[in-house]
Amino acid sequence: MNKDTISPKVYASIIATGLMSFCGVLVETAMNVAFPTLMRDFHVSTNVVQWMTSIALLAVSIIVPISAALKSTYKTKSLFLVSNFLFLIGLLIDATALNFWILLFGRVIQGIGTGIALPLMFNIILEQVPKHKIGMMMGFGNMITGIAPALGLTFGGVVLHSLGWRSIFWLLIPIVLISLGLGTWGIQQGSTLRKVTIDKLSFVAIAVFFTSMIFGFSNLGTGSFLTVLLPIIIAILFAWLLIWRSTRIEEPILKLSLFKQKDFSGHVLGFFLIQIFNLGNGFLLPNFIQQVNGNDALIAGLIILPAGIAGAVMSPLGGKLLDIYGARKPILIGTSMMLVETAIFSLFTAQMSNTFIMLIYIIYMAGMGMAIGDVMTDTLSVIDIKESAQGNAILNTTQQFAGAVGTSITSAIVTISQKQYSSLASGTRIGTQHAYILLFILAIIIVATFIRFAGKNQK
Repeated sequence: MNKDTISPKVYASIIATGLMSFCGVLVETAMNVAFPTLMRDFHVSTNVVQWMTSIALLAVSIIVPISAALKSTYKTKSLFLVSNFLFLIGLLIDATALNFWILLFGRVIQGIGTGIALPLMFNIILEQVPKHKIGMMMGFGNMITGIAPALGLTFGGVVLHSLGWRSIFWLLIPIVLISLGLGTWGIQQGSTLRKVTIDKLSFVAIAVFFTSMIFGFSNLGTGSFLTVLLPIIIAILFAWLLIWRSTRIEEPILKLSLFKQKDFSGHVLGFFLIQIFNLGNGFLLPNFIQQVNGNDALIAGLIILPAGIAGAVMSPLGGKLLDIYGARKPILIGTSMMLVETAIFSLFTAQMSNTFIMLIYIIYMAGMGMAIGDVMTDTLSVIDIKESAQGNAILNTTQQFAGAVGTSITSAIVTISQKQYSSLASGTRIGTQHAYILLFILAIIIVATFIRFAGKNQK
């Protein structure tokens, strides 16, 4: 794109696709609050009800890797319309579900819709936004989706207490319809189409890898060899099959040969660790506020909300800083703020009042908001522009995998500590401290990674 300005239709298309991703994350977080109610209404256990989140994550994880092939073969607007209609159908199924298994089916449909929509926003930005404004618009796109986790807890708590869990799905329908209207008007084709055949063996390998990995990690801390290690071993075997297959066909689903580029591999590693860090952090604090400080989910959501707003505000600012100064400074500042948060929480876990949590978490989310969009932009800058769709698919796939790993590892650490103490509050406090020590070590590795790799292809 040669123009220096961003057209209203491009803005509309970015907002439309961003709202789809926003709704996907919002419903996931909001439904976490409703787990106890769903267990009572449908007479299911904790291990069963958690599949409300896991099965949607699984659907997204399987669909996202084929996004580059879908983008090459089908028009962007067609993909958007399919994802939008699937998400709407999933919402309607869940809002009217008569039993838990229908509810799970609706979540699968929503996950497929989210998986198609998730890469579209970043592909549109990379193709249709002037190069010197890509950083700002990546930040703007991350702002739309970044506030969803913080809003989800508050939204879920308020709706659950006043209207009931079915209203979580009903109230999202107008947002999806607004997205549909904006996308129908604004989305334009930014690249030439060419048919790409999706390799069936690779797709099966991806599906088995994510199914096994998510099943195994979801049982960390509570499962046995058969429910934890065996699925992870199976996942590793199918990951090897995917790598083997990808090196022997002309059009792999994921172009893993990109990892031969050291700068790209370093960026993806840093991005992967940030996502583990983020999802782990997002599990620990609401859990701590409820189980240690004795508050309900609504209060937990309200305490975390200011940090979500800070992260959303900092996302476009971080992108603007990238456009002006390059990626290195905002990435290192943002990741350093993440490091500060974990250092404080790991040292002062016993003194974590709600006010203390709110203030320190604002520091973290501001840093996260500043860094994450710039990390994605900087990662894609080190590969050829023709490979941006493949790079985007790898980043989004990495994000889904990290989501399963981050929440599972931190929840397992807390669960193990809870079993060692007679008091749930004491076990949760000690477990949270141990988890934050792990995240602190992770944050050191993240900062060191980006000291090495950030900003190499930026001014």
